[in-house]
Amino acid sequence: MELRTHLGSNGRIVIPASVRRALGIEEGDELILVVEDGEIRLRTAKEAVRKAQELVRRYSRSEGSLADSLVAERREEATRA
Repeated sequence: MELRTHLGSNGRIVIPASVRRALGIEEGDELILVVEDGEIRLRTAKEAVRKAQELVRRYSRSEGSLADSLVAERREEATRA
């Protein structure tokens, strides 16, 4: 999808309603701007968290929750001390 919009006063950009609907974003939602290779990329905070979780999951040795694994590991270390 490619749409045109304009830069308004105070540097504001209007995100067309069709794009907001497609991304599921609403007024007040947190968005992240990334400047990369001369482009501006806009993503929702929810999407950024999902991508981070996906990245961590690739390197995780356990099938369950990484937080639960860390807590269990710390408890095991504490019993050995």
